[in-house]
Amino acid sequence: MAGTQYREAVVDLLGALAYGELTAFERLADDAAFAPTIADKAALAAMAVSEYQHFARLRDRLVELGASPEVAMEPFVQALEAFHERTAPADWLEGLVKAYVGDGIAEDFYREVSAYLDDSTRELVLAVLEDTGHSAFAVERVRAAIEEDPRLAGRLALWGRRLVGEALSQAQRVAAERDALSSLLVGGTERPGADLAEVGRMFARLTDNHILRMAVMGLSA
Repeated sequence: MAGTQYREAVVDLLGALAYGELTAFERLADDAAFAPTIADKAALAAMAVSEYQHFARLRDRLVELGASPEVAMEPFVQALEAFHERTAPADWLEGLVKAYVGDGIAEDFYREVSAYLDDSTRELVLAVLEDTGHSAFAVERVRAAIEEDPRLAGRLALWGRRLVGEALSQAQRVAAERDALSSLLVGGTERPGADLAEVGRMFARLTDNHILRMAVMGLSA
């Protein structure tokens, strides 16, 4: 049976993920209100439903672990809300870039952390990080907008660069402020973790993946 410190780390991780999925649901629902076409509204609404289903799976697992989902999520509310306040998009296109680039960095971070989890928890984490279709949707809409008005590329590229800085700082803060999560990464729990050099390489991989996402959208990093 996993020890107390490892269980605390898992509860922390699932709590952070659960609140992230809940806010993703809220943001997609809000974005649907500003979608330019009925088809776009419907697509975003469907994605929002998927995000809520992910949240529900994480909530249910926390209950299975004997943890209160609300208590598990609470430590991450302020940090995530602050991140979203600092990166509030000015329009529909900036919202799409944020969803693809900003959320993509967070998802990559959680995938990296999942390497240090037990099999059952890793499977859950990877399952809730599965793409709901938002990536292809965002890329298609942004590339089409740039093709129609190439001047948008510069503004959206600047926005993407701002997002990567904020998102990486957010990931570092989440890991550093929770002792159990930090221990999970560097092997301070009952399970082996990464050394500090590997943690540095992990953040380098997050940056590399960001550059690739920007390129897919037709934006310079």
